[in-house]
Amino acid sequence: MSSVTNLILSGVGGQGVLLASEVLALVAAEEKAEVKQTEVHGVAQRGGSVVSHLRFGDKVYSPTVRTGTADILVAFERLEAVRYGHYLKPGGLMLVNDLEVMPGQVGDFKPYPAGIMEFLTGKGFKILEVPATAKAKELGNPRVASLIILGALSVHLDLSREAWDTVIGRRIPPKLVDINMKAFQTGVEIGTGIKVSASA
Repeated sequence: MSSVTNLILSGVGGQGVLLASEVLALVAAEEKAEVKQTEVHGVAQRGGSVVSHLRFGDKVYSPTVRTGTADILVAFERLEAVRYGHYLKPGGLMLVNDLEVMPGQVGDFKPYPAGIMEFLTGKGFKILEVPATAKAKELGNPRVASLIILGALSVHLDLSREAWDTVIGRRIPPKLVDINMKAFQTGVEIGTGIKVSASA
């Protein structure tokens, strides 16, 4: 690896953002990259915003991704893509789970914002929408959505499938490895099959 890859993973409490970030960090380390990671999850247990900064490469000095420098933003929920979109560099990839989670208390006063994807596309971001939550339900376990997202993400990273399989097998509880492996493969297929779009 000749350069540093910068990623932001964001979502809300309970979506598996921190597990996904940990798995990704372990995979990068498995590939002999230097890895640094930091996270913020103040009110995660109450459905609040959760964000993880992750950087890996030959030499990484800081765990924090600077504004406008992220290669990829992974949003586990649509509003989180808006919240952290400013971290993406020009030409960066925004991978967005096709899910809407109403922020706490807001639903009592306002509907969920409309036109989020159109807004993001209008900003010139490259966007890859992933129906991770729906696919996880089809697999019989909504909690594996984070592994579907990782599978889709893996298509856009220079990390070997062998490393992913090794880390998932080691990090996930044995009784859940099979369903998580299926989820990861589902994500790989989605990430390969969906065309990345961007506004002109």
